Amino acid sequence: MLKELTKAEEQVMQAIWKVGQGFANEVVAAVDNNVAYNTVLTVVRILEQKGFVAHETFNRSNRYYPLVSREEYMQQQLSGFAKRYFGSSPRALVSFLVDKKEVSLEDLEAITKELEN
Repeated sequence: MLKELTKAEEQVMQAIWKVGQGFANEVVAAVDNNVAYNTVLTVVRILEQKGFVAHETFNRSNRYYPLVSREEYMQQQLSGFAKRYFGSSPRALVSFLVDKKEVSLEDLEAITKELEN
């Protein structure tokens, strides 16, 4: 089971997923906000310790790459959320979203078509 990421860790992880694999300057450039270079590298080291990221060294530069896919992390987070708040019931989750007007009739029709395929 993967550990849950903090907001800063998730922000850097999103950048790493976006780049696929990249050197520090590429990861820093992919982070959405103006976060300091050293801050991003500190978070990357934490992500390495948590088992989300690894690196290869070329001369004196590290190229970072994800060990956990975005989809794998999303699935775990969504499953955990559904379990904690909806008793692992997809129906209860969708009903909640419909009640709160977060899902439209068109969305439900598209979901139904996907399920039929």
